Amino acid sequence: MNDLSPVTDVLADADRRHLIHPLHHSKDHANAKIFVRAEGAMLHTADGKEYIDGLSALWNVNAGHGRKELAQAAAAQMEKLAYASAYAGFSNEPAIRLAERIVGLSYSNMAAAYFTTGGAESNESAFKFARYYWKRMGKPEKVKIISRRYGYHGVTMAAMAATSLPGYQKMFGPLTPEFHQIAPPYPYRWPGNGDAGIGAAEDLENAIKTYGADTIAAIICEPVMGAGGVIVPPPSYFPALRKICDTHGILLIADEVITGFGRTGKWFALGHWGIEPDLMSFAKGITSGYLPLGGVMVSKKIHQAIEDAPMDEKFMHAATYSGHPVCCAVGLANIDIIEREGLVERAQEQGDRFRKGLETLGSLPCVGEVRGIGMLAAIELVEDKGTKKPAIGLGGKVVAEAGKLGLIMRQRGGGDGPPASGDSLCLAPPLMTPEATLDRIVQIVGESIVAAST
Repeated sequence: MNDLSPVTDVLADADRRHLIHPLHHSKDHANAKIFVRAEGAMLHTADGKEYIDGLSALWNVNAGHGRKELAQAAAAQMEKLAYASAYAGFSNEPAIRLAERIVGLSYSNMAAAYFTTGGAESNESAFKFARYYWKRMGKPEKVKIISRRYGYHGVTMAAMAATSLPGYQKMFGPLTPEFHQIAPPYPYRWPGNGDAGIGAAEDLENAIKTYGADTIAAIICEPVMGAGGVIVPPPSYFPALRKICDTHGILLIADEVITGFGRTGKWFALGHWGIEPDLMSFAKGITSGYLPLGGVMVSKKIHQAIEDAPMDEKFMHAATYSGHPVCCAVGLANIDIIEREGLVERAQEQGDRFRKGLETLGSLPCVGEVRGIGMLAAIELVEDKGTKKPAIGLGGKVVAEAGKLGLIMRQRGGGDGPPASGDSLCLAPPLMTPEATLDRIVQIVGESIVAAST
């Protein structure tokens, strides 16, 4: 029996008839939750139910829901200057100040930022920055982009080609050419007894032997592979990868769309391994999802190539909403909150505590691994712990059971190998989530795994 209120029932019907959703299938949308308000780490639906937001909506509401300061920052900027072009020859104060602010918070080799409206657009832009740079350096044949299996970089055309989760590609091919995948640093599924970090980094060497360094523009990497199952690399991986990139003249693009702005316990995640990228894409946490904003930070050498370009080689990349003053004003206010409340440090401290709680579920027969960093975590499900045989389909059942108990999370489906993996339950609560709520998440996940597997 439908328990929706009459008004909600009307909305649900209109939704089904007129709105196409991301990853759309009518079966998946048959009993959609219609959100009407939120505060902190809690979401409320039109039928009066309350849910813990176990994924920060889509990995992006870092500062939590209901921040009035962010609404006020948007309103104040809209009253003052709602929109103006940021094309060359024009600018606005919020964009200038935000670029300066985030460059100062990022890696020491960074110089400037180009703003977009989201993660996929940021990665599309990063690919163009990489190709532009090599053309400016007199190496126009360096066009190939390397990514890793299980990587997710968005689903616009070039970003989809870099994404290595086949379900996103099946109905939209052929893929954009000159994109190639190599092995991910996936310790739990690494074949043999070798170091997954060194082995995965060496797979870039294999790609270089296959394609030639003189054809490869860049490799794009999430510091922690998010949608692929919160795969945290071994400490050996990124230092080895950076060395290979430097040796062969390949740019390193850090896709920090999920990992940026405190999510992993540092402002930006490659700091955990003491290396710096040449380009860094960002989005999500820069406004805590309150308005669409993303971008690309570029290193000093890439910025210099843009600044020194002759007129006939100028950087002809553009978007109407680049440097949108309202979005940038909200980004500034959001960074103020993160700094004032120490949310970066809190993500590290409470993330460690949260993960220890999740590790207590390791005794359950179908829990193969609990992994994570900062306020990012995943539980990989298996049929057999000894063989690590993937548990395919169990994750969706666990997510459904958790929904009944008031928790929203996501699962990353396995089976799109190699290496074959089980379903992974992905968790990324807002950075300000109270301890009691984190503990409740652990409890619900445990109860849901038991319910789904019996």
